[in-house]
Amino acid sequence: MNKNSHIGTLKKFFAIPSVKIVTASLFSLSIMACGNEQIPLSNAPLAGATIGGDFSLTDQNGKMRSYREFDGQYRIIYFGYTSCPDICSPDMQNLMAGLIEFENEEADLAAKIQPIFISIDPKRDTAVILRQFTDSFHPRLIGLRGSDEQTAVTAKKFAVVYNKIEPVGENADPNINYIIGHSQIAYLMGPDGSPLALLPLDDLNTDIDEGAPQLVMQELAKWVR
Repeated sequence: MNKNSHIGTLKKFFAIPSVKIVTASLFSLSIMACGNEQIPLSNAPLAGATIGGDFSLTDQNGKMRSYREFDGQYRIIYFGYTSCPDICSPDMQNLMAGLIEFENEEADLAAKIQPIFISIDPKRDTAVILRQFTDSFHPRLIGLRGSDEQTAVTAKKFAVVYNKIEPVGENADPNINYIIGHSQIAYLMGPDGSPLALLPLDDLNTDIDEGAPQLVMQELAKWVR
C-alpha cells in the first residue's frame, strides 16, 4: 500500500471526530502494558461512550439486517466503501486476517464475533459488489448498505464522518470517478451493542504497520470472553 496516495486530499477526514474516543484510545495503549490479567469490560477504553445504535440496512444478499439482531455477539464495525483507493481494502484485509488468527487460537471465542462492513457509498456499492468485496476477506463478513439518508443516520450514530470529493478533469464522470473522505475507525462492540475498544488500523502518515493482523488479534483476545 502506498501510504502517501491521496493523503493530501483525505487526511482531514480521517481524524476521529470525538475527543472522548481519542482519549479512550490512548488509555487502551496504556493498559496494554498491565500484563495478561483480564480487564473487566466495564473498564474497556470506550466503555460508557455514546457510540452505536440500532439500524436497519440491507446485506450483500438482499436481506434486511438490524443492529439488535446481533445482540449477544461481539461486533467489529467498519465504515468504508469498496472502491476506496488506499484505505478500506488494506484495513479489511488486516482486520479479517487478525480475526482469522484469533479463530486459529481461540475458535470458540472468535465464533462470538460478527464482523460488519457498512458502505458509505450505496450508489456504487450494489449488493453484487458488496458480496464480491466481503467474500474476499472473510466468510462471515457481512456487508451492509442503505439509502443515502439511512447511511448518514447510521454513520452519525457511530461517530463516523464522510464527505464526497468531486473528481477533477474534463473527462471525469462525477457519478463514477469521485472518492469519499471518511473517518478511519474500526470498533469492537460488546454483546450488548455498546462500544468496547478501537481495533488497530494502519496510520497513513507512518511507515509502521500499526494495523498488523497480530495486533488486531491481540486486541480481540483482550476483550472477547
